[in-house]
Amino acid sequence: MMPGTVTRRRARTRQRLLDAALDVFAETGFGRSTVEQVCDRAGFSRGAFYSNFSSLDELFLALWEERSARMLGDVRRALAGIDPADPETAVRAAIAAAPVDDAWYRITAEFTVHALRNPGLRRVTAAREQAIRDAILPVCVSALRRLGRRVGDERALGDALVAVHDGTAMQVLLQPDDAAVRARREALFMNVLDAYSTPMESA
Repeated sequence: MMPGTVTRRRARTRQRLLDAALDVFAETGFGRSTVEQVCDRAGFSRGAFYSNFSSLDELFLALWEERSARMLGDVRRALAGIDPADPETAVRAAIAAAPVDDAWYRITAEFTVHALRNPGLRRVTAAREQAIRDAILPVCVSALRRLGRRVGDERALGDALVAVHDGTAMQVLLQPDDAAVRARREALFMNVLDAYSTPMESA
């Protein structure tokens, strides 16, 4: 078999395991899921699993990285054509690009609790969170610059955006049919962007 064929087959196997894990974690809960359940859902043996991942922790982190990369791309596209005359539309598009997903929220919440009990995994999780923040911040700062606004403390802006996203996610999930909750979520994002940026001085 040609090397390229092996690589493609391995990539397909890995993707099927990731897709299966998402379903199993959402249905069973991360803490109660097993390698066997993921393998059964994907239609593979334990050997196929361990040739791609060393543990369910590693599999989750790969799944998290995949979803984060997709989200970052969606947010970048949403903000690429930002209109200085209508920033609210761009913010709504960016929020829509990072939706509150019930199943994913439950999975990540369970994994976070798991990571908090494991110092090594806690450090890995914190580093992944920081990497996502570092990747998305330049996109936000660039969009604000096109709106004629300057960010003085980028780290503070990143922390505030994460706090709003995480804090309002629970509210949205608890009251999924309440349009006012989503409207307040959008307003909070706008308030944070305004609070952590200032108008640029005209030349």
